[in-house]
Amino acid sequence: MTGAVSAEQVGPWNLDALKSQVPAMQWVKHEGAVQSLTYAGEKYEGHDTEVFAFYASPITLGEAKPGAKFPGVVCIHGGGGTAFADWVYLWAKRGYAAIAMDLNGSRPPDPEYDANGVANGNGHRGERTRLPNGGPPHGSAEKFDSIGGDTSDDWPFHAAASVMRAHSLLRSFPEVDAENTAVTGISWGGYTTCLVASLDDRFKAAVPVYGCGFLHEGESVQKPSIDKLGDRKALWVKEYDPGSLLPRCHVPILFVNGTNDVHYVLDSYMKSYNVVPGEKHLRIQVKMPHGHPPGWAPQEIGLFIDSKCRGGRPLPVPGVPVLAGGQVSVPYSSAVALKEAALHYTTDGGLRSKREWKSMPATIGEDLVITPPPPEGANTWYVSLTDERGAMVTTTVQIAD
Repeated sequence: MTGAVSAEQVGPWNLDALKSQVPAMQWVKHEGAVQSLTYAGEKYEGHDTEVFAFYASPITLGEAKPGAKFPGVVCIHGGGGTAFADWVYLWAKRGYAAIAMDLNGSRPPDPEYDANGVANGNGHRGERTRLPNGGPPHGSAEKFDSIGGDTSDDWPFHAAASVMRAHSLLRSFPEVDAENTAVTGISWGGYTTCLVASLDDRFKAAVPVYGCGFLHEGESVQKPSIDKLGDRKALWVKEYDPGSLLPRCHVPILFVNGTNDVHYVLDSYMKSYNVVPGEKHLRIQVKMPHGHPPGWAPQEIGLFIDSKCRGGRPLPVPGVPVLAGGQVSVPYSSAVALKEAALHYTTDGGLRSKREWKSMPATIGEDLVITPPPPEGANTWYVSLTDERGAMVTTTVQIAD
């Protein structure tokens, strides 16, 4: 492996090929609301691979006629997940052409439908089938232990490449507005979103949920696996930790996480946010639950992508909170009037995932939010702003301990 050697080769990824070539594909099921396909992936263990994906658009849902065009979105599942039919269905209902691939070398059962849409699309019902030419499974050995030597057995390499290949495929579809596409992922999919947003500048927006970098530090549950790599640890961090790639990210990005997430801890999350040089936004929710449906539920994800891909009204933009004169002041701009703001803080010590949080209301002015100062002993705090749509964003998190 090498580091970046040219503008189009970064680490193990040949960006020129991944961004310029549309992978070969074939339809598995080219009918119904949610359709399925396979496309060519990277080589694994010396053989060609295929990647399974679900696809949906307003056309497949019967809500638009052929010839119409839509922005596109790529959806990346997390650990234990697969391609989710209900996820692409949700995005198609929002007016997008959506693709969700499986990054475990397998395929989930076909979706079933009820009166409300996809009934079993969350992928956790029914057996998943290993593809005859599937890529690496998403186990710890493939994510970490394979580092060194040939990159073709490294899951992070395959995951990011498979997403970029899916993006190239999506952009090639006649109903897709190729210049207005976005990517979002949950947990390990959020991790992969951070990689892809740093590698593929064709996206207009990226939303990693939970996932972040600096996994080799602090309380990250991935840290022990990275530490076990010994003298290969530095290479894994250089090639595959998003903290090493996010300094390349100029795709507008919205980071979504919770205060107590055990998988992607708040201080690692803020380090990831801080190294991004381009446009960036935050949504930190007190005790946000961790999972796939909770990870795609926040309306801010759709609103942010709408604002970048089809002229939607943007989310509020808070400035840096300033603690001075016995108060916290936060300048802000917002296309939609604010209806609520609050200061959130914790005075607890110990594991971040176990700390209790408290909140107090803030006062909203014309272009300034003001709150009382955090109580004495508060070691971590931030301010949230919620507009009249119910869309919530947050300031940077102030961490003292």
